[in-house]
Amino acid sequence: MIARLLSHDLPRSRVLTVLLLLIVLGLAFAPFIFPGAKALNVAAKILIFIVLVASYDLLLGYTGIVSFAHTMFFGIGAYGVAIASTRMGPSWAELAVGIGAAVLLSLLLSLVIGLFSLRVRAIFYAMITLAVAAAFQTLASQLAELTGGEDGLNFKLPEMLSPAYEIGPYFNGKLLTYYLVFVSAVVLFLAMLRIVNSPFGRVLQAIRENDFRAEAIGYRTVIFRTLSNVLAAVFATLAGALLAIWLRYNGADTSLSFEIMIDILLIVVIGGMGTLYGAVAGATIFILAQSYLQDLMALGANATQGIPLLSALLSPDRWLLWLGVLFVLSVYFFPTGIVGRLRAWK
Repeated sequence: MIARLLSHDLPRSRVLTVLLLLIVLGLAFAPFIFPGAKALNVAAKILIFIVLVASYDLLLGYTGIVSFAHTMFFGIGAYGVAIASTRMGPSWAELAVGIGAAVLLSLLLSLVIGLFSLRVRAIFYAMITLAVAAAFQTLASQLAELTGGEDGLNFKLPEMLSPAYEIGPYFNGKLLTYYLVFVSAVVLFLAMLRIVNSPFGRVLQAIRENDFRAEAIGYRTVIFRTLSNVLAAVFATLAGALLAIWLRYNGADTSLSFEIMIDILLIVVIGGMGTLYGAVAGATIFILAQSYLQDLMALGANATQGIPLLSALLSPDRWLLWLGVLFVLSVYFFPTGIVGRLRAWK
């Protein structure tokens, strides 16, 4: 049953299986195991980034396409929910309209970008997507009447998802929103796992390994690359919608920032490209480090106050330095990512 649910793409490593089970169980019971607003926000962010990074792995890891426009589709999903909820009101119908409109826009944009740009060489395609993403971010900032400009949009959701909505003594609208994000993330991840293990996914991997050979045996590589681009964009859009639903806010820096694109690339490399499971392990480790590394360094700095140099190195202000060191070490010791290395140990 589990093998069928995972599309027969099992972790193939006992250590990796245990790690993934711990992550899934931790996220499933996070509201009860890790009380507090910050812990719940971190857990929700991990779930959203699992979907976002897995969608990018579908593009980079399985098809071999380097795109810098992924956050554009992420932002479209978030803005779809934000604009619809702001202009039309907080109801389930408006939420569905916002998500549907965002998915449709992303589908059209990714189709146009794919058809007109995927015929060029990889580096030129990457530059085209970078330019398109930068232009879209500027446009979102300037259309203040629609997007809220630099201030962004605050909005309300259906009453059941509001924190004040009480469902029972231990359950409220905030927890319902979290489990909506959790179930959606699980379903979307399983859908992507099914796609990459289908005949379509096998063709994508063949194109990644040798696109000339794939073309020679009869596959229209441009069509398959375009479809991969469209699918990745749609899943990224849905991840953006989940972000907006969780935050009840969206702005250009929240979902369209180039820093998010850098984070996606780092997580894909850390977790392991072409595995999808790498998105789960990589997103969890990266976001936990991003969220709690400063707190750990503050404890270390206080404990080493008698050693001036060490205390200065452990200052919370230098958390980005140590995050970079952790990334370099992970690439050095896990060149194929965490998932690739654990599978190789088997």
